[in-house]
Amino acid sequence: MSETIQDNKFVELKYEVIDEKTGQVLTTVEFPLSYVHGAGQVLAKQVTDDLEGRPAGDVIEVRIDGNAIYGPRDENLVFTDQLDNVPEEFREIGMKILMENEKGEPKEFIVTRMDDKTLTVDGNNPLCGRDLIFKLEILTVRDATPEEIEAGTKVVDGPDIDIDPDRMVPI
Repeated sequence: MSETIQDNKFVELKYEVIDEKTGQVLTTVEFPLSYVHGAGQVLAKQVTDDLEGRPAGDVIEVRIDGNAIYGPRDENLVFTDQLDNVPEEFREIGMKILMENEKGEPKEFIVTRMDDKTLTVDGNNPLCGRDLIFKLEILTVRDATPEEIEAGTKVVDGPDIDIDPDRMVPI
């Protein structure tokens, strides 16, 4: 009998996020996502609930209201400015720009439109306001180690590096 997803199981999966209305793939993961089921909130609760009890090899689709996860779209987070006011390095669709509000709090904006005269940035999560399908392929299900349970994900041992401070070169 194969192991199924339940608390304290290490899970690896691949997923893509699809716009339900258009069928367009909005997001894919290049490398498998790993987490320990029940040890922290890596995925939306609705997704983890649907993964519960499933074995490696299963492929499932979970329908999600993007507003429930990412909040409703806020048009006050969309700004258009004259292209001349925007530094050259930010003049690319898809470019992410980190800005601060008057309180110094950071907020990420994405360049969404550009023409000969103007550039538009949007501070909304690109998935908000959409009906989404999370398509998940379960790659691995196994008992998590105590270290993985504590970390909530895979723990990779790296090399022990002893650094001699007298041999460090300033950059």
